[in-house]
Amino acid sequence: MRKILFASSEVHPLIKTGGLADVSGSLPIALRQQGQDIRIIMPAYRKCLEGLDSIHTIATLKLDGFHLPIEILQSTLPDSDVTIWLVHSPQHFDREGGPYCAPSGEDWEDNAARFTLFSRAVAALSMNQAGLDWQPDILHCSDWQTGLAPALIADLPNRPATVFTIHNLAYQGLYSRAIFDALDLPDKLWHSDGLEFYGLLSLMKGGLIYADHITTVSPTYAKEICNYEFGYGLEGLLSLRAKQGRLSGILNGIDNNEWDPETDSYLTKTYAIKNIRNKSINKSSLQQYFGLPEKADVLLMGLISRLVSQKGIDLTLDAVTTLLESGANIQLACLGSGAADYEQDLRILRARFPDKVGVDIGYNEKLAHQIEAGADVFLMPSRFEPCGLNQLYSLRYGTLPIVRNTGGLADTVVDATESNRKNEIATGFKFNQTTAEALEETIVRALDLFQRPRIWRKMMITAMEQNYSWGQSADTYLQLYESL
Repeated sequence: MRKILFASSEVHPLIKTGGLADVSGSLPIALRQQGQDIRIIMPAYRKCLEGLDSIHTIATLKLDGFHLPIEILQSTLPDSDVTIWLVHSPQHFDREGGPYCAPSGEDWEDNAARFTLFSRAVAALSMNQAGLDWQPDILHCSDWQTGLAPALIADLPNRPATVFTIHNLAYQGLYSRAIFDALDLPDKLWHSDGLEFYGLLSLMKGGLIYADHITTVSPTYAKEICNYEFGYGLEGLLSLRAKQGRLSGILNGIDNNEWDPETDSYLTKTYAIKNIRNKSINKSSLQQYFGLPEKADVLLMGLISRLVSQKGIDLTLDAVTTLLESGANIQLACLGSGAADYEQDLRILRARFPDKVGVDIGYNEKLAHQIEAGADVFLMPSRFEPCGLNQLYSLRYGTLPIVRNTGGLADTVVDATESNRKNEIATGFKFNQTTAEALEETIVRALDLFQRPRIWRKMMITAMEQNYSWGQSADTYLQLYESL
């Protein structure tokens, strides 16, 4: 049994902005189920304190760079027996809004100070400095918000082995030299082989430079970030880590209990491979919800996404508009929020084609499940995608993903080429170029196959037979921990 301290700035179901929260809420449970002694540590945001039962204080700490003592609170992750520790500093975390942004949507001005304090608390607990008589063998950190923790303990004797996971390299926690000075960080960390990045402080670099091993959330993304296009200026460092055998990609899993078409309480009608026909009842319900004609023969495309450039929303808008103008037999059911111009473009598309396009701006967990179950195909034309979860949900629900051949999408979807279909391994549709034309051609390819029900049904079954549960990913992480 290994002792593991798992540090994250967001954990589902307590607080979530993206895939990091899903991983942080699922992987520790999977590791716990495999007999590991794992504790999650996260900031004590107001929303978390409101969402947890039975919280008690287990330690008080005085940390460098902040004049007041902070508390370590203990509770249990909902629906699990995983211990969760919360870093309670009201001045930093007890406020309205999200983990990184004010209610207005602007980043908190003191984010550098907030997550430096969090990382210092993580470092202290990893070195058993809180009087809890528990020291981990492994400290597992995620993304820039925890990047300082491996740096702060790197040269201490008897420290735990450190793993740092990149969920999205595009967000690096970059701040000025003046902020580095104000944070009272050790001067020895300020150099190009430390936290300095072209004259700026990079909190992400703390994890990349000082952790014993770096992981990303898919094997293909681990290769992509070693190149200029996806490396954000860190590709040289990451290529070196790859050559040293210190960088690997481990695919995220999904929660098979939460995402299961056979037991999903959000669906109009549950279904499985044995009664796959019931899927069509969910399609009718989804068409009803969006006020679209209830037709079985139309290709209903689902889209659930943050409406940002990374997700290729512009490609979807252009390709779908062209196809609708040409009279293609398609419908689009869309759920998401993000950039105001994309939200507006989707509303305009809905107004132009009210019997073909349904749009719901915002986020709605129930509707997300209903789109996964009711759509025939799922659109994910991302410019880059470290792992992606929606394509995994789609496979499980027999909804064939249309994806760009990048990151985790490349690793999890098998293109419906003729030979892949003959070998009965095809599970979706892939394209390479980041263009609306390439996406449009791929939708047409899906449309053609959709008119061949026997082939389509076989692909649906193959998709539903795939296993992307957390158990497999947890095994791979355990092997990594052992090797360290």
